[in-house]
Amino acid sequence: MSWGTELWDQFDNLEKHTQWGIDILEKYIKFVKERTEIELSYAKQLRNLSKKYQPKKNSKEEEEYRYTACQAFLSTLNEMNDYAGQHEVISENLTSKIIAGLARYVQELKQERKSHFHDGRKAQQHIETCWKQLESSKRRFERECKEADRAQQYFEKMDADINVTKADVEKARQQAQLRHQMAEDSKADYSSILQKFNHEQREYYYTHIPTIFQQIQEMEERRIVRLGESMKTYAEVDRQVTPIIGKCLDGIVKAAEAIDQKNDSQLVIEAYKSGFEPPGDIEFEDYTQPMKRTVSENSLSNSRGEGKAEPKFGGKAKGKLWPFIKKNKGSTPEDFSNLPPEQRRKKLQQKVDELNKDIQKEVDQRDAITKMKDVYLKNPQMGDPASLDHKLAEVNQNIEKLRLEAQKFEAWLAEVEGRLPARGEQARRQSGLYDAQSAPAVNNCAQARESSPDGSYTEEQSQESEVKVPAMDFDDEFDDEEPLPAIGTCKALYTFDGQNEGTISVVEGETLYVIEEDKGDGWTRIRRSEDEEGYVPTSYVEVYLDKNAKGAKTYI
Repeated sequence: MSWGTELWDQFDNLEKHTQWGIDILEKYIKFVKERTEIELSYAKQLRNLSKKYQPKKNSKEEEEYRYTACQAFLSTLNEMNDYAGQHEVISENLTSKIIAGLARYVQELKQERKSHFHDGRKAQQHIETCWKQLESSKRRFERECKEADRAQQYFEKMDADINVTKADVEKARQQAQLRHQMAEDSKADYSSILQKFNHEQREYYYTHIPTIFQQIQEMEERRIVRLGESMKTYAEVDRQVTPIIGKCLDGIVKAAEAIDQKNDSQLVIEAYKSGFEPPGDIEFEDYTQPMKRTVSENSLSNSRGEGKAEPKFGGKAKGKLWPFIKKNKGSTPEDFSNLPPEQRRKKLQQKVDELNKDIQKEVDQRDAITKMKDVYLKNPQMGDPASLDHKLAEVNQNIEKLRLEAQKFEAWLAEVEGRLPARGEQARRQSGLYDAQSAPAVNNCAQARESSPDGSYTEEQSQESEVKVPAMDFDDEFDDEEPLPAIGTCKALYTFDGQNEGTISVVEGETLYVIEEDKGDGWTRIRRSEDEEGYVPTSYVEVYLDKNAKGAKTYI
């Protein structure tokens, strides 16, 4: 099967077909180029989508990604970013392995095609020239033959005419012989040109054209093979990134499987746990009895006209109303005292950690400056050691400042880790105070009251009630009540400066009486004398309970 033998007379159609083949190749290049643009656009959109839903730095969204579900979502965003990168790889590989190579090949193909068809046209022009020479020689031979015949006929006519002189006859004979010779020469020339043409024609149709058409056929077949290879490369480019895309998808699945709903639930508890106990039941106050009522653990004994309440500790229902109290909307105190105990502890711990990191950075910087100063001392030509003194003093000053700041927050942290009973107990006492008010005041308590055990809650007047509750101090709680009996003794292990209301200061090694044991909130109620008692952190004292005391527990 050869175009040179099968299509020897289809020069024009072959020219059209090979041009169509080049057009197909250029069309495929354009298709791949548009695919690369789509891949780049898709990758860009995926990256923008991933970036859009990434958590903002130093924002509330960043805190949300502590939850495993949010972490899985973040992993999905990161994997989609990598997924987009693979589409960029597809675009780059298509450009380098297909588009660039095919573009060069098309230019080469056009040049080769042009050369082959130029040779074909040249061969055509040569055979056409030979044909024209043959036709010209043929016409000349025909014309000379006709002239020779006419000259012979004229000679014969003159020779038969008796009236013509002998000289005229001889002249006619010579003319006939001349024309006959010219005809013979034309015949010989025509025969020679005909043989030459037949040779050229055989060369043209059996050598030149088959060779040229064979080259064109090979060129076209190479084009087809190259197109097929490009299509394979097109598929291979996608196949190469498929494993990586599969890993991206596997990463998303793995992140989804790592979601722990129990852990997220625990994080919710840690994030919002206040550390307070639920409010206890409010006891019924019988106002029908004119006599002085028995003092209960959750109520006040004085009438509303008396200016002082006498709450008493020790009841099981503590009457804490934190869930129903509005938080102060003012600025955040430095010690986070506006927060519930558990949240305050976390904030303080976070602040301490941040300060320790800052201290470590300053220490590292100081060490670096010190090393540089040593280098300058050993090699004065490198720099003046005295030039670093100012910077070193500044860093030391920053370290000292940060350490003082850290100590301040560590002190607050040590305080809050004990979970001062003043926070819970004062809420309980205020609950009792509200019980002692009129019924409308009790009905509107959820709207009108805000307690302030540590600055985190404030006293506000309800819009629906004009009842005003006086602020209470822990010292008032011990003024008129009967002193509690001692249930043991304790020895102060450390010095404690009780600055909060309801607490008492102790000195290391001091021995005091225990009148109320730790109820799980980290505080123990002690007494130094009949007029001086309060709470201290349980971890600051070593307790020795009297086994015979009612309700006492034996532990140290």
